[in-house]
Order: sequence, then C-alpha cells, then structure tokens
Amino acid sequence: MEPVTLIGAAATLCSTVSFAPQAWKIIKSRDTAAISMLTYSFTVAGFAFWLAYGILLLEWPLIVTNGVCLVLSAFILTMKILPRDGKNAVADAIDPAPGNG
Repeated sequence: MEPVTLIGAAATLCSTVSFAPQAWKIIKSRDTAAISMLTYSFTVAGFAFWLAYGILLLEWPLIVTNGVCLVLSAFILTMKILPRDGKNAVADAIDPAPGNG
C-alpha cells in the first residue's frame, strides 16, 4: 500500500473514531454541559465544508470521512441544543436499556 494511502487511512480512522465515544457518552449520560456549542458549531461547519470540497473534487476518501464526521458532530451539537426531554427521547430511541443517565 502506498504511504499516501496509509496516511489517509490513518487520518480517516482517527477523525471518525474521535467522535464516536463522545456521542456514546452523551447517549448514556444525557449530559452535554461540558460541550461547547460554539466549538461544535464550527466543527459541524468545517466538516460540511470539507464534505462539499470532497464532493466537488469527487474524492471518495474526503466524502466518506467528512460525511461520517459531519453526522457524528452534528448529532453531538443537536444533543447540546435539545432540551432535557428531547435528549432523553433521542437517547432512549438509540439505547432503550434501563438505567441510562
């Protein structure tokens, strides 16, 4: 495998994996107090622009990576914005196990 492909694969793995634990923690705890709405707003916008850039270039690695990161970061931002009842409803729909939060 080419070094450039390995670097791209490592970047994809790191980028996508970095948001999953935060999203899962929010689902389990329903707590977003420590999340910065401003920071996640910029993060979501950045991934949206990177996704658009990848689409314009027809570069599938950029499209897939930034598409997944956009979904995960937008989920976290949405959970930050939602009132407590909304967070509970979304989290229960994803993980209905008793004893959450």
